[in-house]
Amino acid sequence: MSTITIIGGTGYAGSHLLKEAHDRGHTVISISRTLPGEQIDGVTYRSADVRDDQTLIDATRGTDVVISALSPRGALEGPGRLRGIIDALATHAVENSVRLGVIGGAGSLRVSEDGPLLIDSEGFPDAAKPEAGELAGVLELLKETDPRLDWFFVSPAESFGSFNPGEHTGIYRIGGDVVLRDAAGVSALSGADLADAVITEADVPTHHRRRFTVAY
Repeated sequence: MSTITIIGGTGYAGSHLLKEAHDRGHTVISISRTLPGEQIDGVTYRSADVRDDQTLIDATRGTDVVISALSPRGALEGPGRLRGIIDALATHAVENSVRLGVIGGAGSLRVSEDGPLLIDSEGFPDAAKPEAGELAGVLELLKETDPRLDWFFVSPAESFGSFNPGEHTGIYRIGGDVVLRDAAGVSALSGADLADAVITEADVPTHHRRRFTVAY
């Protein structure tokens, strides 16, 4: 089994990642600004500020995979803030020969092979554009990192979040740069099934220096 460190382990995606990794028998470390009231026995919880470079250095030591489940919200809101943190994290991951995973958003997916990005498509909420744009910038940053860095970037389905929790089915599709929709035109995914797909990628590396998407 591997050691998996999850940055942002108390958030919606991060908490699901912690549970899935723990259930599979991995050694799991969670890094978050505050400690959760309810904790999983066997998971190591650390309270730290990801804006402190030492936190990012420590996150890439003594682990096999580090996964960022951070969002550009709160103290990380604002153009370039999350990108700066991921840039530093990537540098330390290279130095310590650690694989890096990043949970991103759906906004940088295309609506079709030759179509526009979701963020640029009609109907994309204006309120969501700053966050989607920052996460799209993270993806572009990763593409320019040191070739020695083995990274993967995950775009969940378009309708993904605590507002649509769903269940753990273990049945989903993996795609590339185009949003996945079902026969009814819906792009959805539960938090538990995102975690299933991401920890499977950690267990059996398939996507090297590229993005993939997950949806039903």
